[in-house]
Amino acid sequence: MWGTGYIATKIGLQYAAPFTFLSLRYIIGLLCLVPVVLLARIAWPRTRAELAHLVVAGLLMHAVQLGASHYAQYLGMSAGVTALIISSQPLVTAFLAWPLFRERVYPGQWAGVFVGLAGVALVVWHKIDIREVTAASLACTLIALAGVTAATLYQRHFSPRADLKAAAVIQFAASLAVLAPLGVAVEGFVVVPSFALFASIAYLVVFASILAVSVLHILMRRGEATRVTSMMYLPPVFAVAAELALFGVVPSGLAFAGMAVACVGVAMTVWNRPRR
Repeated sequence: MWGTGYIATKIGLQYAAPFTFLSLRYIIGLLCLVPVVLLARIAWPRTRAELAHLVVAGLLMHAVQLGASHYAQYLGMSAGVTALIISSQPLVTAFLAWPLFRERVYPGQWAGVFVGLAGVALVVWHKIDIREVTAASLACTLIALAGVTAATLYQRHFSPRADLKAAAVIQFAASLAVLAPLGVAVEGFVVVPSFALFASIAYLVVFASILAVSVLHILMRRGEATRVTSMMYLPPVFAVAAELALFGVVPSGLAFAGMAVACVGVAMTVWNRPRR
């Protein structure tokens, strides 16, 4: 779901600028969650502190991470460079695992983290264009990397038992409150209505913003941070596979090799067991 989200985003950004596109995404997301709020049993935050933690985690994930990464592409950053930088999240998480959670990263897992990143580099190599990297687009991409890493670790630490349905409603509303004014002030909230735009938003709302993010938080609750985030090497692999299935874009031999290497790196990180 995360990997195919790259393609849906690429389609949607042709019809609306980043902040406007994300605002529409969260408006529709809140509308989709109305039946859930009315029909399902939801455990809402009981204190202001619980509410604040969910808001912070949501802004980091939905506003900072997506807003910055989308704007980097809007400024001309190549998809390859963006994917490679953001895919280094498992490496950053591995360095933070011990000081934050006292989780030891074993040598085999460290090897898997670097092997997986090398695989992603091979997958996106044909899309890497250093000439398109500017100071602004690079800064946006690094902000996106910091946002997704901080959001994942923050919610795990401060909201480990939060109701994910309540979290989605609160985080969509908070992100909309931040991004909609930016869409109006910076972009004029210009939208080119089309079926492709609303189809991409619908897909991203249901499969990326709700299901994929919820699954990530469930995994983070049940597993070690490094092992879980190492699976973030796989979205670029699935994005390439989706391009082949949907648009007939045949990957190069180097990309196929990178897909295999990335999968090996994830396997080394996820399935490695400490020796007695």
